[in-house]
Amino acid sequence: MKTGIRNITISGRIGSGQTTLAKKLAEKLNWKILEGGELFEKIHKELNLTELEVNQRPDNFDIEFEEKIKKMLREEENHIIQSHLVGFDAQGIDGVFKILLVVEDDDGKDKIDIRIDRLVNSRGFSIEQAKEEAVLREARNLDKWRRLYVNNDSGWVNWDKKYYDLVINTYSHNADQSLKIALEALGVKN
Repeated sequence: MKTGIRNITISGRIGSGQTTLAKKLAEKLNWKILEGGELFEKIHKELNLTELEVNQRPDNFDIEFEEKIKKMLREEENHIIQSHLVGFDAQGIDGVFKILLVVEDDDGKDKIDIRIDRLVNSRGFSIEQAKEEAVLREARNLDKWRRLYVNNDSGWVNWDKKYYDLVINTYSHNADQSLKIALEALGVKN
């Protein structure tokens, strides 16, 4: 492992392979894993909301969650944290290696059809449910996060590559290749 890396974040759009890479990295490094999606599923169940109803989740839940993540990144080590916003949260925190997963063609265009197909296959969603997840929930998340964290900047996206140390395209790399790329970038012998 390269010197100074205490924690790793993995971010990406819905269906980009974040959970898969996080689990593989945690197993390889024997580090703890925190999956943001699992935590928010629990919160939504407690509030009797679906995952699509992010706009009805009280803002304080989001703010408190992101603050806890930042505290963990500053004070703890040997964590792999997977969440849509964690790479953005980690800006300015030393010792955090930030990975972004994208699903893009050679022209940099998002392959939403691939992301939808992955949701159908990995989560057992219908095609319609997967489209709602990848399009509607993502749009609602962006609206909420833009309002809470970036003064309603309509051009801001959490998957902007400028926030990350490594970008892996899971459209052109399978799960094992993505793991190999991440390990090489981290300075870990495979």
